[in-house]
Parts: sequence; structure tokens; C-alpha cells
Amino acid sequence: MRPVDGTETGTPNDTVVMKFGGTSVADAERIKRAATRIVAKREAGQRVVVVLSARGKETDRLIADAMEISERPDPREMDMLLSTGERVSCALAAMAIHDMGHEAISLTGSQAGIVTDTSHTRARILDVRADRILEALDQGRIVLVAGFQGVSTAKDVTTLGRGGSDTTAVALAAAVGADSCEIYTDVPGVFNADPRIEPRARKIDVVSYEEMLEMSASGAGVLQLRSVEYARTHGVRIHCRSSFEDTPGTWVVSEAEVAAHHKEHTVEHPLITAVTHSTVEARITLQGVPDSPGAAGKITSALAAAEINVDMIIQNEPSEAGARADMSFTVPREDLLGAQDALGLVVAELGITNVGTEPEMGKVSIVGAGMKTHPGVAAKVFTVLGEEGINIQMIATSPIKISCVVPGDQVPAAVQVLHAAFGLSGDDTIRPEQPFGEFA
Repeated sequence: MRPVDGTETGTPNDTVVMKFGGTSVADAERIKRAATRIVAKREAGQRVVVVLSARGKETDRLIADAMEISERPDPREMDMLLSTGERVSCALAAMAIHDMGHEAISLTGSQAGIVTDTSHTRARILDVRADRILEALDQGRIVLVAGFQGVSTAKDVTTLGRGGSDTTAVALAAAVGADSCEIYTDVPGVFNADPRIEPRARKIDVVSYEEMLEMSASGAGVLQLRSVEYARTHGVRIHCRSSFEDTPGTWVVSEAEVAAHHKEHTVEHPLITAVTHSTVEARITLQGVPDSPGAAGKITSALAAAEINVDMIIQNEPSEAGARADMSFTVPREDLLGAQDALGLVVAELGITNVGTEPEMGKVSIVGAGMKTHPGVAAKVFTVLGEEGINIQMIATSPIKISCVVPGDQVPAAVQVLHAAFGLSGDDTIRPEQPFGEFA
């Protein structure tokens, strides 16, 4: 098992899973660069499984092709179409590896034994039957697997949704007993804010599964949420690192390993680990919801049946008996039309008087395990945003996260002021034992 300081020590003949994102294989030069790193692992004595994404913007191009044909493409056929991008990447990388004198074999998700449910375009992995991969590894081959895809229990090609190659890689790492899952991307690791919005953002050396789950769920785009869930469940250690620099990145590991890392380096775990954001939120407000048992359940069940994820929910309590309530909730903007369709019958059944939509919402969150035992964090968040003139429209909390829905155009300012307020830009990072002044 490798330490979380990035040193490349390990047992000869151990297994590593390497995943390269779309920007890392965007052109011939980058595919050859990735192949060089893959071969270096093999020559160091490791058994290597590689997961590749589609090249560059290939998935976006395929989606655009589909939209030219149909305004609402059939989901099964979309999966057939979208799964091709990753297959191309794997075949080309295998060719490059062969030219370097090593044996490689490229496999589709189906050939690799990735079995999913029957939910097209956002399937979940049910099982990984890795016999063919293990056989190829025993033969000394490098195995390249097309990410983002599998085969359903109904024997159809399925895809795993945006970022699904991360989940493919983690699932394969669990199935083959890999020492770690290395996620190679166009950034050096996970940062404590988006550097495009906050230039003073810093790379995080090590973060717990729980913190990374909250960060991914609230907008951090480096790792897909499902991949982190899978890693936590199966104990897969993730190393998120740069495709272009051979430097340590960010380790995503258990809380115990995080604590051991901070103890070894004689540093405190910071109170706040990161400020994350999302600008792909939409809000739906239902007016005239019956104030009766089961009404909210019917609404959310209709959305769940359409496989639409609801994030924040607020329902007001009527001031008078028999009066009706208002209910607001957020969904991914890309699901807004689908949500409206899914609610059609329920709106009529419950006699809801109006369905309002706001497609340009944003969300800003602070995440940190240190806030579990420290009061005053919420007060500081709300006060800082208020002083900046940022109107908080919805709030959601967990033991290690506070999220605020704000107007989309105010997200950058919200990220910057919270990043500064919690000392995430440098050595002045606020530690759990430090007071908040008026918020202490």
C-alpha cells in the first residue's frame, strides 16, 4: 500500500488502475504521452489496468449529432451512440502501447464484465465480473477498458452518466484488488476552491471519503459523486493527479488515514476543507400544495420515477388550518423539462395552482469535517454572505456541509468571500481550536 505523500513505493507485481480523462487523451500526442506513463508502470513491475474517457469533446459532439436528428433521442440508442467514444480511445492507446513493445488489449465495458441496471444514460454498476481482465493480467498484458459504460441485465449497452469513467475505474480497482486507483486529469489534484473563480485556491493533499462526497455532491467536478461512493463502500484509495506533471496529487482515503497523515506531518485538520459551487441548478416552486399527509411524497415519488435527483427542498407551513402550502426544490438544470413533465399528473391530481421555474440558480457550499464539533460556522457563512449583499434563497446542511442557493450571477462573489473568510488562501487557515471572534 502506498503512503499518501505520493511516493512511488509498492510491492512488485501489485495491481494499479489508471484512469485518463478526456483532455488527457484529446489528441495523438496526448495519447502517446498517456501510453508512456502506462508503460512506465508496467516496466516497474506492476500489473496495469487502464480506463479511458472519450477524446476531448467527443461526447459533446456525439450528443450534438443526436440532437440534430431528434429533439428527444431514444435513451437506449443514445447509449449505443455515446459508448463509442471511449472505445476509440482504448483502441488507439492500445496501438501506441504495442508500438512501445508491450502487449495490450482493449475491452469494451461489456467485455470487461461491467454489469449495470437497466437505466439508460445514467446506469448504476451492479457487478464487475473481472475474469477476462485477470486472465489478461496473468498473461502479462496491459488491459485497457472503455470507461463510462457497461452491459445491463437485459443485455443492452448502457452508459453511467457524466464522469462515469471515474466510477468504472474505481469499480475495476475494487474488483481486481488494486492497491490504488489513479485518476489522471488536467489539474494537479483537488483544490479547496475552483481556481478559475478563486486564484488563491490551494491543492488539498489528502481528503476523506466523506468530505469528498460532499464536495462532489455540491459542485466539485474533479471526481464523479458515484465514484467516491463506490470507493468508500469498497475501501478503494483514490489518487487524483495531473496527466501532465509527475507530482503527487490529492489522496481520497478513509478518515483514519486522513488523521494519520495530519499526525505524521504535525498539522491540524483544517476546520473547513473547501468551498465548492455549482451553476447548473434550477429551482421549481409549486404553489397551492395541499397541507395534507402524502402530498410531498407524491411529488417526490413522481420525480424519482423519472430518475430526477432533487437536491434542496423547502416547504412553508400554512398559517391557517386548511390553507395550502408552497413547496420549492432544486434539480439539475438539464432535468428541468423532464421534471416539469414528470409533475404534470401530480399537479392536476393535487390541485396545485401554479408551477414556477427559475433556471438560473447557483449553489455555494463549505465542506469540512472540522465543523462537526465547532459552533458558529453557519452564523459566519450567513453573515459573510449578507455583508456582501448576496441573498440566500435556500439552505441545506449536513454535519460537514452548509449549502446555500443564491442567484447564479452571485456565485463567484460568494465563493471568493467565503474562501477568504475561512482562511483557505494561505497559512492563515482557521483551525478548529481558533475562535471566530463575534461568532465564538
